Amino acid sequence: MDIRSALAAQSYARSRPATQPDPAAAAPAGAAGRLATGFADTLRAGESAAAAAVAGRADPHALVQALAASELAVETAVTLRNKVVEAYQELLRMPV
Repeated sequence: MDIRSALAAQSYARSRPATQPDPAAAAPAGAAGRLATGFADTLRAGESAAAAAVAGRADPHALVQALAASELAVETAVTLRNKVVEAYQELLRMPV
């Protein structure tokens, strides 16, 4: 492993993941909370697999599986968001 990949692995390990919860925020409840927690866990697993791969400790097959699961979770979240926005726009078009 050359010095650049070791430096990248150290920098990645020090950075705060985007999925790390804000300590001041309360945990969401109900089905939406479970979905959000599952989504964050999937992204966190992908990040840890990527960090392990950069450091040379991960199996390439496990990395591909984690990244595929993360990609599927993000695509699902974007599709859900698009459906919600579309429904909101339909409500705005309704006559009062």
